[in-house]
Amino acid sequence: MTKTPERVIGIDLGTTNSCVAVMDGDVPRVIPNRGGYKTTPSMVAVTQTGKRLVGHIAKRQAITNAENTVHAAKRLIGRPWNSPQVEIARQTCSYELIEGPHNDARIRLRDGSYSVPELSSMILQEMKIIADDDLGAPVGKAVVTVPAYFNDNQRQATKDAGTIAGLDIIRIINEPTAAALAYGFGKSLNATVAVYDLGGGTFDVSILDIADGVFKVIATTGDTFLGGEDFDLRIIDWLVEGFLQDHGVDLRRDRMALQRLKDAAEKAKCELSGVEQTEINLPFIISTGRNEALHLQRTVTRATLESLTQDLIGRTVQICRRALEDADLDVGDIDDVLLVGGMTRMPAIQTAVEKLFGKRPNQSVHPDEVVALGAAIQGASLLDTTDQEVLLLDVTPHALGILTAGGIFEELIAQNTTVPTMSTKVFTTSRDNQTAVKILVLQNSTEGAQEMLGEFALTGLRRAPRGEVELEVTFKIDTDGIVSVSARDLETSQAQSIQVLASSGLTSEEVSAMISSAQDYLVERRADEALEVVRQKIQTASAELERLLPQVEKLVGQSEFGRDALTRARAALNRSADALAKVDAKAAEVEYEALERTLRMFRGVVAGGT
Repeated sequence: MTKTPERVIGIDLGTTNSCVAVMDGDVPRVIPNRGGYKTTPSMVAVTQTGKRLVGHIAKRQAITNAENTVHAAKRLIGRPWNSPQVEIARQTCSYELIEGPHNDARIRLRDGSYSVPELSSMILQEMKIIADDDLGAPVGKAVVTVPAYFNDNQRQATKDAGTIAGLDIIRIINEPTAAALAYGFGKSLNATVAVYDLGGGTFDVSILDIADGVFKVIATTGDTFLGGEDFDLRIIDWLVEGFLQDHGVDLRRDRMALQRLKDAAEKAKCELSGVEQTEINLPFIISTGRNEALHLQRTVTRATLESLTQDLIGRTVQICRRALEDADLDVGDIDDVLLVGGMTRMPAIQTAVEKLFGKRPNQSVHPDEVVALGAAIQGASLLDTTDQEVLLLDVTPHALGILTAGGIFEELIAQNTTVPTMSTKVFTTSRDNQTAVKILVLQNSTEGAQEMLGEFALTGLRRAPRGEVELEVTFKIDTDGIVSVSARDLETSQAQSIQVLASSGLTSEEVSAMISSAQDYLVERRADEALEVVRQKIQTASAELERLLPQVEKLVGQSEFGRDALTRARAALNRSADALAKVDAKAAEVEYEALERTLRMFRGVVAGGT
């Protein structure tokens, strides 16, 4: 008996939308959701009754339930509460952010608070459900993409989200790398390619050498807080300031008004990629409290949008130049430029990219789907279920090292080092008779800013003059970009190590509780879906029975059989109404079967009478 090959899905966990793909043989395919859409909004909501909504259904009620609907949570994942990015989100989001127990940002929805990895897990679980339904069997393994410039905290938090969602994330890969993989898969390419990836919340640029199925990243850099959300905010600010001048009312103070502005700004931004101007019309945007409703109506032009966001586009260009410098390449060395992410539909961005690289960007890949396709290709390659030879060599986006005496950053792994990798250096004690050292693990960004990823202590050192005790520190980065660090006393081999966990991550107890909650949700959702199927069958059968009733009544007349049949039919119709109110699918199925028996008898009567 031939064993069915194990399936692995590729998931692009996006800021605005998410996408899931799978390999069918040697062909990658995006899996549509039940509505037929190939992308699903990365939105989660909690209703007044406590019900969880994810995706399109969450987006449809966002305006009327603004305070309890989360969007763009990805921009907050792995960030500490006191970070400037969290502060910006607190001022601009329609939902409430609160400080979590681990110096992390959490989101209050109704009576509960949710960590960002937990909310991200809900979106990942939705992607899993979409794949399960399409493939007809549960899928356990996944490759998930993250922005190339995500740090170790953010990558670890993403892995936590996958675990909570019931997924075995066999690899985390960078989004632009995944896009390049989909672009070059199955082709005989020998090219140096730049991937310009501007999505809803993040921007990355990666430069790769592609040759004979080997995808080698040369350099990558980016900004994890630069994306379509910032373009939306510029339009929102423009609308708010204009409204404030006209009416003296600040719309930012009303959460529902803010959500309506968010929706209108996003829609206008998208429309302006195809037209020169569009109308924003929001009647009854706010009430003054004096029985007076105010309306917002503005015309926004493409030129206005470009003027409002010129500096944002300029920031992406500067990052591209930095990537070229890191790769030690000139623009003339780039053979092709790929545009990835929904924001690259904006004409001004396409013009800026063309001006920088001196060639028209390649738009042959679907900007919203290509990342998920690349993740699916990588997944099939890891499980060896594709005949195509694929070798992916990615890099670490940040320099990593430790803080030594005097506050000096000592680099152990340079930025853009191919992963997996390991580096070891020997240090000495800095004080006489020092019996313990604290190892502070830091990452150093391109701009020179340093961020502490973790710390641990090596104790039990022998007493000796400073400089005599030698300590060996080893850094390792795995293929997911996750960092682990160890330190060892070379004389005694006394050792200590740490896997650098997200500083705003979750405890193992919290993760376990969230896994249990996610499993309960899945059981409840499947039960709801089963009940809905039965209800639809009852409604269809009831409608047919009501249609046949007059025909049967005419055929059977006043015979004893006829009166009995009609009585049973009317009773079945009454029971069907009760069945629709049931919350147990099995109980509803019993009522449906009784209804179906009566319906079969009626069909027979009508068939015999005609």
